[in-house]
Amino acid sequence: MSLSRRGLLAAGGGAVGALAAAAPTAAAHGDRGRAVRTGFERLAADGYAALAGERVGVVTNPTGITRDVRHIVDVMHADERVDLIAVFGPEHGFRGTAQAGGSEGRYDDPATGLPVYDTYLKSGRPLADVFTASGVDTVVFDIQDAGARFYTYIWTLFDCMEAAALAGKQFVVLDRPNPVTGRAALGPVLDKRFATFVGREPIAQAHGMTVAELALLFNGEFLTQPVDLSVITMKGWRRTDFFDETGLPWVPPSPNMPTPETAVVYSGTCLFEGTNLSEGRGTTRPFELLGAEGVDRHWAAAANALELPGVRFREAYFAPTFSKFQGKTVGGVQVHVHDRASFDPVRAGIGLLVTAKASWSGFAWRPDNWIDKLTGTTSVRTLIDAGADTDEVVGAWAADLAAFRAVRRRYLRY
Repeated sequence: MSLSRRGLLAAGGGAVGALAAAAPTAAAHGDRGRAVRTGFERLAADGYAALAGERVGVVTNPTGITRDVRHIVDVMHADERVDLIAVFGPEHGFRGTAQAGGSEGRYDDPATGLPVYDTYLKSGRPLADVFTASGVDTVVFDIQDAGARFYTYIWTLFDCMEAAALAGKQFVVLDRPNPVTGRAALGPVLDKRFATFVGREPIAQAHGMTVAELALLFNGEFLTQPVDLSVITMKGWRRTDFFDETGLPWVPPSPNMPTPETAVVYSGTCLFEGTNLSEGRGTTRPFELLGAEGVDRHWAAAANALELPGVRFREAYFAPTFSKFQGKTVGGVQVHVHDRASFDPVRAGIGLLVTAKASWSGFAWRPDNWIDKLTGTTSVRTLIDAGADTDEVVGAWAADLAAFRAVRRRYLRY
């Protein structure tokens, strides 16, 4: 089947929806013989027809790989059918050398000689000027997401789409799986008063969408000047698939997202970045280990008493090698998900906040109220401070979430 670029133009389904619908259904859930084909695989299989005659730049990071773990930039650079002239690196960098809150800056890639431009913390006209200076006609995006609103790559996507529109560039998104499935949107919806790089627009905390679906949503709902957008969907991915059911290799999309299991809990436990407890950075299980000095067995007991579906909490002790409590032994919990299908990570994160505050007298929010930026609302913080239980906090966002789910449904492609 030909994948002409215009045939994949993402406006209301069309060929994109038909291609997604044509994906084969596996005989059994979790069949390891079933291989999901990424957007890049489909682009390459069609001889890069969608990029024919274009000077191309790629926004990517170490997750932009083939199933035999070659980087797509290396593959495209070696292929005479693609005029690849630039690379754009997000947070952590194109080759992934920077930690959280860092990037690699402007340099020439030693492997390919291509100029690498830094997109981190750039948006609007300054980023548009980067695209213009690079000389590209088309910007291609291929980065593995983690499924949470505050994971910054989706806002790199948003910013790059906005900048490409300003610069008059075409934009192509190569789809990859949402590693924690695309079954449902969960959690509070961002209030625009709290818009930052960990949440630009009003989407749910766990959005339940792929990057291509998000691009369609951004273009249709939020960009004041829509970009000339194409998406190349996957083949064989189902909304119920966790990452280990795709047959694709996992590359940590950032230093503290080492495994697909990390992503399963991340959209809930990342909320601990907004507290004085460690979120497990500096350990081998970030976002699965949570704790602080003075926390003891009572927190795990209180969390388990909530009887949250699909998860148990183990009393745990650990010593982070960096970040909060570096070099100190702290007490807390390890999150053990035993039934991913029934596990609600956002509800679990709220339950852990409620029980941490109730069981440990030292609990405090970060002084800058970063929790409000992560949740996109003041209600989580204020309700927990007022003594609300988990159900009350979760119930506060029900109406906004229902409204977002209705909008989201229009942009799903699988």
